[in-house]
Amino acid sequence: MNSVFKKRICDLFGWSDECFDNIFSKKPFRAIRINPLKADLNTVQTNFDVELKAAPFYKDSYYIPKDFDGVGNLPLHHAGGFYVQEPSASSVLTVIDAKPGERILDLCAAPGGKSTGIGAALRGEGLLWSNEYVRNRASALLSNIERMGITNCVVSSLSADYLCEALEGFFDAVAVDAPCSGEGMWRHNEQVENQWSEEYVLKCAELQREILLSAAKAVKNGGRLIYSTCTFAKEENEENVIWFLENNPEFTLENINADFGICGLSGNAEIDSKVRRITPLNGGEGHFVALFRKSGESQNGFECFSEAISPQSKKIVTDFLNDNFYSLPNGVLYEKNNLIYLVPAEAPMLKGDILRYGLLIGEMRKNRLEPSHALFTAVGVKPKRIIDLSLEDERLYKFLKGEEISADGENGYTAVYATNVPLGFGKCSNGRLTNRYPKGLRILK
Repeated sequence: MNSVFKKRICDLFGWSDECFDNIFSKKPFRAIRINPLKADLNTVQTNFDVELKAAPFYKDSYYIPKDFDGVGNLPLHHAGGFYVQEPSASSVLTVIDAKPGERILDLCAAPGGKSTGIGAALRGEGLLWSNEYVRNRASALLSNIERMGITNCVVSSLSADYLCEALEGFFDAVAVDAPCSGEGMWRHNEQVENQWSEEYVLKCAELQREILLSAAKAVKNGGRLIYSTCTFAKEENEENVIWFLENNPEFTLENINADFGICGLSGNAEIDSKVRRITPLNGGEGHFVALFRKSGESQNGFECFSEAISPQSKKIVTDFLNDNFYSLPNGVLYEKNNLIYLVPAEAPMLKGDILRYGLLIGEMRKNRLEPSHALFTAVGVKPKRIIDLSLEDERLYKFLKGEEISADGENGYTAVYATNVPLGFGKCSNGRLTNRYPKGLRILK
């Protein structure tokens, strides 16, 4: 154990060496967050052989045993019925308090824990913009957005400065779960200890201030800015809050009305009473969160999407959708590079590395549409042909491995559900279903 880190933490929290050693010798807390767009507690509970116990940080968060193996291979995880998320990280969702119809930016979004929680709270109304600057992490973010069935979302890999300046004043709320020294993940990931130093803490604090300045631009007047980290360092937490308020007088710090965790530790009572900290003694690995409000009432206008698809493609797509679905989410058809999207009408148009605008319907190939996996996992999509497999049905696990399975019913594209939760699709022909579950998602064992 790093002795400098140990002394800093003991001095910060007033812990004895024995208390520190006892805490950091234990396994980390583990939790899942139920996705109410697709499942409820009773449905998810069927995947676990132990009773799920509620975590105190968010209404849909539940502890799972610290030694539970194979949670990522559970069918309802594949289907997006729940998301594996360190319990204290879900506290940010409580503070964001997303409401249907709002426009929310998750600026540092990968791998998607907070974005998928925000998307679930929006319930298909309004707009979620999920951004991750590191490109390969943005791909993982997109995969999780699609798995959880969220359709009113833009996923991008853009610099915070460019994105927030281009969409200045657009969002009701901006979430900054900033890159940090990760002290709260010390028990979870040994790499944190290998990269940690006091110099690294200061470097992270400087980067966080740059991101906060950018994020402030994207908040509309009257909107809110949520700042969080998964570290304990005051330099990255309370000291950044104080610095931000001093340099952004249009923002005020609001009280977080939650009873989880503990108050701040800056020594400034006005600041400390309004922010929240979480430590392993509070039932989570470690998190800090603060809530700012921007003054004023005005808001800028932005150019948003209108339908943009060739007449030939529109006929093919419309015929395909009418043949295979009863209904789809609201949106406008948009065609780019032979890909067909269903874009939320209020999504602003922006140049740059945009991985996804709304729901990917599929790809035009010659004179036909090849449907996407995301189309059959999305919430609000009602397919005409469905095979619903129970957890006891061996065909469910064969499907997750990419195998062909037996399937009664009429021929054609068919959605595959796991206990009434959309999982993927295949194509039925003469009592067999050809598997279209993506290779990168399949169970290997």
